[in-house]
Amino acid sequence: MQHAPSLDDLRAVAPALARYTTQTVLDGLWQRAQLSPRDRSVVTVAALIARNQTVDLAFYLRLALDSGVTPGEISEIITHLAFYAGWANGASAASVARPVFEERGIGPDQLAPAQVDLLPLNEAAEAARASTVEQNFGAVAPGVVQYTTDVLFRDLWLRPGLAPRDRSLVTVSALVANGHAAQIPYHLNRALDNGLTIDQASEILTQLAFHAGWPNAFSAMPVFKDVFEKRAPTR
Repeated sequence: MQHAPSLDDLRAVAPALARYTTQTVLDGLWQRAQLSPRDRSVVTVAALIARNQTVDLAFYLRLALDSGVTPGEISEIITHLAFYAGWANGASAASVARPVFEERGIGPDQLAPAQVDLLPLNEAAEAARASTVEQNFGAVAPGVVQYTTDVLFRDLWLRPGLAPRDRSLVTVSALVANGHAAQIPYHLNRALDNGLTIDQASEILTQLAFHAGWPNAFSAMPVFKDVFEKRAPTR
């Protein structure tokens, strides 16, 4: 497995990158008060998994654990992103996380089991979502529509190992990181409904500008702006 580059590695090849890493990212971005270190860790880990950028993932998994993200939550993030970023990306993240868990003495008893008692379902909201998707896409890809209802929204999203707000945080971060602007409005609104504030959502873009690239952050900005403007009275 490839190891994360050290600052010495960066200095040997790109001294300016080493300087930006320490001064701008670790001592600057990561110290901003608009998001907690825990939330920054969730956003960053989600982006790295979504983009299958495993070189730095072990470092940020350790930082996430140090910042208060639990092993069970990391396990759920990996599972969640298998659906939202692809099965292989989830499997790759699991292979990176396993030695990190082992070195921290994290065992199966600290992870959510495969089968759990699910959170209550908002029947009205889910019925409305399912009806809209069925009307729009039921004749296009009925299998996708069925799995979306049965597996994602009536199972995955109801697993209690990750709070609904954090599950939304993970999803929005992954969508921005992979440039999936069309999918952002629904999930950003869901995130705000689940307790994420507009100011926190704004800072997600700042965090992801560094960890997923400026173009992805700027591509998402018009979408965020539209959602924010429509929800301005609730800010």
